[in-house]
Amino acid sequence: MTQITDAKILILSTNGFEQSELERPLNDLKANGATVHVATPDGNDIKGWDKDDWGNTIAADKALSDVTVDDYDAIVLPGGQINPDLLRANKDAVALIKSFADAGKTVAAICHAPWLLIEAGIIKGRAATSYASIATDVKNAGAHYEDSEVVVDQGIITSRSPEDLDAFIAKIVEEVEEGEHNRKAA
Repeated sequence: MTQITDAKILILSTNGFEQSELERPLNDLKANGATVHVATPDGNDIKGWDKDDWGNTIAADKALSDVTVDDYDAIVLPGGQINPDLLRANKDAVALIKSFADAGKTVAAICHAPWLLIEAGIIKGRAATSYASIATDVKNAGAHYEDSEVVVDQGIITSRSPEDLDAFIAKIVEEVEEGEHNRKAA
């Protein structure tokens, strides 16, 4: 078991992330004592999307190429429409997400970020939720869709929107503290 104060958590994102869906986990997980790094495809800082315009810039700690799954206990994938759509076309980002799942580590995706779980092939046969507009995508990928604020299935956490952030972050802490998860192929 890993205490959250000993945990290392990676947030993977690019430009166009939903502002609160990156900032809240980043700040709240750090406030709980976790070490949290933000990785971007090129290691450059990224700009969020806040409601109907560009938002804050977030500093990158690492480039995707400098990240290894062995260094972290969990990966957090913020949503927004732009960010996960760009990342799901990045084969290295998708491979990294799959490697977290294959290692039994916590994988947390909110809003449109379940697109990344679909692309990584790790959602089939699992209970999951997402932003309402991609519920059909989640169902078509073979997930058991639930319209709930947070759904967890063998360490894979999904939530619908910024309104669910309290439950999403609490579940990340809980799952990290439970340790690695056995994920038998569906």
